[in-house]
Amino acid sequence: MGEACVRPGCSGGVIDADGYCTECGLAPLGVSGTTGTATATGVGAKCAQPACAGTIDADGFCDECGIAAGPARTAASAAVPASRVAPDSGSSSARSVPSSRTGSSRSMSGRSRSHRSTRTGTRGSVSVRSSKGSRSTGSRSRLGAGLVTVPPVPKSDPAQAVLVDPEVPERKRFCSKCEAPVGREKNGRPGRPDGFCTQCGQAYSFTPKLQRGDLVGGQYEVMGCLAHGGLGWIYLAVDRRVSDRWVVLKGLLDTGDEDALAVAIAERRFLAEVDHPNIVRIINFVEHPDLRTGSTDGYIVMEYVGGKSLKDIANDRRTPDGRRDPLPVAQAIAYALEALPALGYLHSRGLVYCDFKIDNVIQSEDTLKIIDMGAVRRFDDDGPIYGTVGYQAPEIATDGPSPASDLYTVARTLAVLTFDFQGYSTTYREELPGPEEVPVFAQYESFYRLLVRATDPDPSRRFASAEEMADQLTGVLREILALSDGQPRPALSTLFGPELRVVDTELIADGPAPAPGVPRLVVPDVAAAALALPVPRVDPGDANAGFLAALMATRPDDVLGALSTATSDSVELRLRRLRALIELGRHVDAEQSLAQLRSDHGDDWRVVWYRGLSQLALAGAASSQAQTRPLVEAAAEAFDAVYDAFPGEAAPKLALGICAELLGNHEDAAEFYRLVWTTDHGYVSAAFGLARVCLAGGDRAGAVAALESIPEVSTHYTAARIAAIRARVRARTPQEPIGDDLAAGNAQLALLGLDDRRREQLSVEVLESTLGWALAGAPGHSPVATALGTLPTKERELRFALEKSYRSLARLAERAEDRIELVERANRSRPRTWV
Repeated sequence: MGEACVRPGCSGGVIDADGYCTECGLAPLGVSGTTGTATATGVGAKCAQPACAGTIDADGFCDECGIAAGPARTAASAAVPASRVAPDSGSSSARSVPSSRTGSSRSMSGRSRSHRSTRTGTRGSVSVRSSKGSRSTGSRSRLGAGLVTVPPVPKSDPAQAVLVDPEVPERKRFCSKCEAPVGREKNGRPGRPDGFCTQCGQAYSFTPKLQRGDLVGGQYEVMGCLAHGGLGWIYLAVDRRVSDRWVVLKGLLDTGDEDALAVAIAERRFLAEVDHPNIVRIINFVEHPDLRTGSTDGYIVMEYVGGKSLKDIANDRRTPDGRRDPLPVAQAIAYALEALPALGYLHSRGLVYCDFKIDNVIQSEDTLKIIDMGAVRRFDDDGPIYGTVGYQAPEIATDGPSPASDLYTVARTLAVLTFDFQGYSTTYREELPGPEEVPVFAQYESFYRLLVRATDPDPSRRFASAEEMADQLTGVLREILALSDGQPRPALSTLFGPELRVVDTELIADGPAPAPGVPRLVVPDVAAAALALPVPRVDPGDANAGFLAALMATRPDDVLGALSTATSDSVELRLRRLRALIELGRHVDAEQSLAQLRSDHGDDWRVVWYRGLSQLALAGAASSQAQTRPLVEAAAEAFDAVYDAFPGEAAPKLALGICAELLGNHEDAAEFYRLVWTTDHGYVSAAFGLARVCLAGGDRAGAVAALESIPEVSTHYTAARIAAIRARVRARTPQEPIGDDLAAGNAQLALLGLDDRRREQLSVEVLESTLGWALAGAPGHSPVATALGTLPTKERELRFALEKSYRSLARLAERAEDRIELVERANRSRPRTWV
């Protein structure tokens, strides 16, 4: 502490208590003093910080406190033999181009969307904290969010990545100023790699400025070129002052002369402070003379990240006909979920990445790193903006980059990875193809809706933060995985509470069937179903959040009385009052309250949710189908908008299932119910809803499967099993081959442990269906068999069993007239005997 900093280009700085220079902000690794004595700290040495028991890692940082080691001990250097540099088939990275804020605004054609997707002005308003990064201390990566197993990518020998003959193909040579093709073949003669643009006169050069053996900054020995990017060649080098570690050199922006270089380095010092386990580490900034032009160039020195870029991983997957085979959606989402916290970390520090794409993300073993920090800038910077056509948000040219434009690039990257996105930089440069063109969008509607929101042409309608997008993307991933193997992936929602109750568990009503083979279904209680939906969680930042959390009243009239004592007004207080009015059936007052909320907070998604809830409750109170249908359609439109905004949430899909069922769209209702139930068995009403629409469509097997999938730990397990038995046996025609259903229903009945009355009632239903089936000749039953489990198949035995059940019910009846009716039924069921 207190030593003078000896970094090249730093004057007057001293080393502070944390081991960093007070002027340039860099750790004092390398040469100490003016004599050139090597003083890099040794790997494994004890950390010099007070009260720290850590040791120094290969990068010169303590593995415990994360602080850089001070200059102390020497470290041996080992030369890299030339024989380790071998040819590599790596290709140049995708072309990056700068954007200008003064450019004309770009038009946006209509976006293809799902047939059920209906956009309204909704966007997330609940603020969430951005992820904070910290230096990795050796813990295993969470690549895959604990849900997906991503194949690891082995680390490779860095020297093997060096290009033997670095050259930019002519088809990738463009002017950096006007984007005109340059350096192209003419009259049979190869194009020149260096020259001037014939359109604007801008100089261009595709020849590497650094050669093998060059010592940059007196410290970094160049091994060769790795790739070519938008700012020139990227080089592999060896740090001769710090343990011969591998590093990467990349050119800085705007370093045409020494003054510009000094400004560029000063402006980029903030990159050295970026410290996140999923972002490549910036080690240093150095200068090196360009012998051809006499100018001085600046370079960022970054850690070397071995492995493969997402571009290479995607390109390695090929179909037999040579076309690119897209990555599994779950694997692509796993990559995005690892990258989003890193971008959120940058956003929390006032930075935007600008150029996220498959070229700039590398997987090494089971970790992910975002590389190429050359385009990172502060929110308020006015310099040139670098991005890549096909990934870059449309507003960049006029409004500049923002966190929303970074999230746009993540969504475009997901699209490029998950389907063969032909024309992503041309025809679909600023839009997505629809589900009718992309099978994966048709298969996973929630995934499609997430990409649609993240790439909305209006930045204010995209996700509010990287954390919000990651939260919704995780919900979509859980849904996709559950659909793929049938195993639920439940998780607590950050926006909604659990469903309040399950209504209409009866499913099948008593009474005669409306048609042969069609059970009489219970008509859902619309208002009760609406009020049983999950409730949006209270925003903890609301002025009345504490008051509402302490609210003990549950009856809606008591709630209204308690709310009237609040000393201040807020959105959450008004939403709670609105819900109480809906629960009380005071629909006129509720509509007035909702209209005021829409006027004051129309872009709040919770207001849109309660608009749907209010319309659905009104539909329950309507007196005719002609009044009900438009109300349900309005509710569906509101819930659909919430689904657009939060495609990873179960609540809007559950609400849409109810609306579709009420509108008679059983196919859509079954899809929504199935999405919710397959993903999370905590939404039991989705299972009953799925069973209900299956029965309405004549799919008894589907209804039974949904009901019997309700787990035994659920409080609705018994009701579900009773409904399943009735679904198997009620309103069956004698000609149906229902032997297996009868046997299964009888077996379930024996295991339920019901009270005597309910057991005998169900037993009567099973026995009556079995008797009718037996009298019809037992269709579908083998003549060799004499019983279905414990259920007899002969008429005489069935009549005796039915008589016994009726007499048992008669003994349990409370009213005399019921006992008489049941005894008469028993007598009619009894087979003829001599006694």
